[in-house]
Amino acid sequence: MKDRTISRIPITLRVALAMGALMIVLGMVASQQVLRSLSRLHDDRLREIARLHVEGLSVALGPFVLHKDVWEIYDTLDRARVASDGQRMLFTVVADDRNRVLAATDPLRAPVDSDATPFSKDASELSALTASGNAPQARVRAPLLVAGRTVGQIVTEIDVGDLVAERQRVSFYLLLANAGATALLAFAGYFLVARMLKPVTLLAQHMDDAGGAPSRIPESEIPRSDTELARLLRTFNTMTGAIDARAEAEKRLAERERFVSLGRLSSSLAHEINNPLGGLLNTVDTIRTYADRPEVVQKSVELLERGLVHLKDVSRAILDENRLDRAGLPLRRTDFDDLKLLFEPEAARRRQSLDWQVQADAADLVSLPSAPVRQIVLNLLLNASAAAPEGGRIGLSVDPRDGGIELTITDDGRGLSAQDLDRLMSSVPVAPGGGVGLRLVHDLVAGLGGRIRHARDAGRTSLVVFLPKGEEA
Repeated sequence: MKDRTISRIPITLRVALAMGALMIVLGMVASQQVLRSLSRLHDDRLREIARLHVEGLSVALGPFVLHKDVWEIYDTLDRARVASDGQRMLFTVVADDRNRVLAATDPLRAPVDSDATPFSKDASELSALTASGNAPQARVRAPLLVAGRTVGQIVTEIDVGDLVAERQRVSFYLLLANAGATALLAFAGYFLVARMLKPVTLLAQHMDDAGGAPSRIPESEIPRSDTELARLLRTFNTMTGAIDARAEAEKRLAERERFVSLGRLSSSLAHEINNPLGGLLNTVDTIRTYADRPEVVQKSVELLERGLVHLKDVSRAILDENRLDRAGLPLRRTDFDDLKLLFEPEAARRRQSLDWQVQADAADLVSLPSAPVRQIVLNLLLNASAAAPEGGRIGLSVDPRDGGIELTITDDGRGLSAQDLDRLMSSVPVAPGGGVGLRLVHDLVAGLGGRIRHARDAGRTSLVVFLPKGEEA
């Protein structure tokens, strides 16, 4: 879930965020190093001041503490306080070897002979003295030595407020500087990545705007360099040209397949037209010969009319199949009558029986376009006739189904090869040749939102094409 959320963020923003996060980490590390160095410097200065103060007092107070000369101790502390005025020393306590107060710079705070433990308890040794933390004061304790013997201790409270304030001020400036550098680096990263990915953005925009037909990217918009992105855009233009060429080739192939299907019927249709013409010419001779016999003339005229109507139907069916303006016309039952009229001569030439059943009515057909449905049925019938043997059986049924119609073409031939099935049932590239218009049938059915089902049972092949109604296609 987290990965999907991150993947939705634009890459330019992701790079800017990554650079900002990296800058924050680097800033934190650098800030810690600066603050650690500053703290070491402060601690060294503080220990040096405390050492000089404590060692001076230890030398001066040692004999007086040994003899517990309180007044001399006070006098020495007072002189030390005056001498160290402005040098951080806030308060000093001198205790004997029993940890009892002998003297202090503030007698009210540390009365004589009181317990010095509360002052020495939180005090640090001189070597461990530090100004870290936020407390404005620090305490240090040191032993009083006389001839190598400990006779008492000194506890001094030192002012470190300015050091704490300085450290806080430096921390604030570091934070401010890091925030500014992070924002600047993130903005620069966003700007640079957006500039670097501008060709990719342009490519994505052209692909989004293109819909189903990608358009070429103008050469003026391609970066004038031989970078990978420039080559990518030029490759896209090459691919666009290839797609256009393929679309044009498929269009020409579809036209060729349509004329091939008509061409296969041409010889049968020629016989279908030529035979009635011979009879009509004989009828004309009969009328001339027996012009004085009205009953003969009447029968001949009726025969002539039937023959001419048949020729008219055949011609109309051929013209309807080859008309370019049928794309906008709805499917009708007469379209299937035309297809039967066109296909019957082919079936008769191969002495094949034809089972023709159209159960769908006008309401079931009207939402479908005429031209592609006629082409689908005609191509499948021609393939069924080619697959069926001499004297075989071919069937067509048109039945209403929920949401559309179902076209079923059957034959008792050897069945479709694997290559023909690929042409009919899938979009995988196939070698030229094969069944008449099978790939065209696949494309037409797909364009209408339909589906094709193939079955082989008891020596018969069935191709079932379901076409949804126009509103659902």
